[in-house]
Amino acid sequence: MISTVTTATTTVTTTEVMAYSIIAVIALIAILALKEILSSETENKTIKSLVTGSNIAIVPLLLVFVAIVAYKVVTVI
Repeated sequence: MISTVTTATTTVTTTEVMAYSIIAVIALIAILALKEILSSETENKTIKSLVTGSNIAIVPLLLVFVAIVAYKVVTVI
């Protein structure tokens, strides 16, 4: 059987990258703020597990933030 695979090439413009980076930074700030607010609640086990599990979202967003800062530093220099 012969199958044809077609690939679509998409180009990402600088404005799209900047829009996605702003969304990532806002999401990081929101999740960090939510974690800080909810960390004071120690009685509820559900909230405690939510605070502990929020690192799953924080770590990748933090890596994206570091990449954005590194890119900005490189383009300025």
